[in-house]
Formats: sequence, structure tokens, C-alpha cells
Amino acid sequence: MNRREFLKKSSLVAGAVLAQQLVDLDRLAGAAPAQRRGEMLYRPLGNTGEELSILGLGGAHIGRQPDEKQSIALIKSAIDRGITFMDNSWDYNGGESEKRMGKALQGGYREKVFLMTKFDGRTRSAAQKQIDESLKRLKTDRIDLLMFHEVIRMNDPDRFFGPDGAVQAALEAKKAGKARYLGFTGHKDPAIHLHMLDLTRAHNFKPDAVLMPLNVMDAHFRSFQHQVLPRLISEKIGVLSMKPLGDAIILQSKAVSAIECLHYAMTVNPGTVVTGIDSLPILDQALEAVRSFKPLTREEQAALLARTERFARSGEYELFKTTGHFDSTAKHPEWMG
Repeated sequence: MNRREFLKKSSLVAGAVLAQQLVDLDRLAGAAPAQRRGEMLYRPLGNTGEELSILGLGGAHIGRQPDEKQSIALIKSAIDRGITFMDNSWDYNGGESEKRMGKALQGGYREKVFLMTKFDGRTRSAAQKQIDESLKRLKTDRIDLLMFHEVIRMNDPDRFFGPDGAVQAALEAKKAGKARYLGFTGHKDPAIHLHMLDLTRAHNFKPDAVLMPLNVMDAHFRSFQHQVLPRLISEKIGVLSMKPLGDAIILQSKAVSAIECLHYAMTVNPGTVVTGIDSLPILDQALEAVRSFKPLTREEQAALLARTERFARSGEYELFKTTGHFDSTAKHPEWMG
């Protein structure tokens, strides 16, 4: 085979792979019709009956401001402009993210939002302690969506469902009215998510929602979009996605803009896209993405995937998959119990 024939064959193979990706996107995109009210679009969360903003406010970023007053003002501004989904975690910024969000949600704001937080405990006692601490910091008597955090090791699901595992604490919290819905999160590998889903089925524990990365690079590398998303939709589990910009690392490739990243995530995800917002200009940018959003066409999807393919091959711009940089429980194994 000469070079010209090789290149032609390679092009045909690449085209066939891309076409398959687009078929999947056509099937998944627009699964849940969005309703526009004011600056925001809203979609249902799985079978919960809840309607959430298409954008979620990432909890890690709202604890980074030098002055907590900045964080509180940012949270309130996001809510005033239509964002109803509030993301958080027991471990974000040493608990500061939950404390600041708890203060921001006073004065009637708590009733305007759907509040999610996560716990790191793998044992019943560790999880119970963290759940109660989160409730205290957030100044609320209930979490709308309580999540097992960082399912990033293949044995994490086994620990959750093991003897005296954290699933008992989660179910007890729900029974006591401390949590309305339950689910899990992870960012490392779709195989781990699938193992967790297998165990939830084996233990007759159907999660109400699952949080995972979905972005323009993920489609090419250890893809949650292609391996996990179809299963969530087929089992009618609420879809939440994160890292649409990979903590802005994806933008360093210069292959795509922030608005393009957000539009892609909103297209392939039939639910809410959680994104980091640490300033008013970034909030404005995210809301502009919502204002200008229309589900991407096949041609637009193909153009984005073609532009990102060579950058995505090794996971260089998805460090949450390939390094320990985002693995807080790896840095603090004592949190797991």
C-alpha cells in the first residue's frame, strides 16, 4: 500500500468513526426539551419530576474568592439570573464553599434552588459525620441531591456497598428527610461508573442522578459520553455533567472557545451542565452561552470533533482522567474512613 492509499484508507476509517459518534449524538441530543424563562433554560432531571436550570453553579469555584462577600454576591447574582442548580461538596476548599453557600442561601434564596452536595466517606460512620457537617455548614435541614463523591477507583463501589458501607448512611439520611435524592459522581474512567451502576442494580439501589465529565475532548478518549450516557438515558437516571471546559485546561489547546465548549456539553447532555464560575465576567459568559444556545447540528458537531480529535488522543487536556491533580480523596485518604 502506497502513502496515498494509506492516507485515503485512514481518512475513510476516521470518517466512519466520526459518523458513528454523530449518530449517537443525534440519538441523545435533545432527549429532554428545554423551556426558556428569562435568561435561563430549564430541563427535567431524569424521572425525579424536578426541573433544573441547564447551567449549574460549580461549588469548588465559589470558595476561591479572597473575600467571602464576593462569593456570596456571586451566588446570589447567579440565582437572581435564573441558575437554580447549586453544586457543592463536603471537601471543597476545606468546607469554605459550603459555608459561603449556606450564608448566600439565607433570606429566601434556599427556596429558589436545588441544592446538591457530596460526601467522601466510604464507611457508614464517616459518611454520617460528613453529611451532618454539610447540613450545618449549608444552614439547611435537607439536601436535595446527596452524592457519593469521587467514585474514581474500581473498589470504591465495593466499599460503598460493603459491610457497614456508606450506602447505609445515605439511605438513613433519605429516610430521615435529610436528603431527597441520591446519586454518585466521578471523573476518572467510564469503566468505574459502569461498575458502580452494576452494583446499584445488584443491590436494588437505583440512583436518581449521576454526575460525570462531558466535553469536546471526552468524545475521543475514555468517553463517558459514549459508554455511560446511553445507559443513564436508557435507565431513566438523571444526567448531570461537569468539566465542560476541564477547569479551563481545554481552552489551552486553542482548538475551541469557551462558548463552543458549553454549547457542545449542553447539546450532548440532556440535563444540567455544572460549570465553574468564579467571577461576574465568567457568569456573564456562561449566561451568554445559554442565551445563544441551540442544539448543535450534525455539521457543527462534526466540526468541533474534528478540531479536537488530535488534542484529545492522550488525555492531555483532561487531566482529571490522566493525573491525580483533581483527586482530593487520593490526597486525603483519611476522609474516606
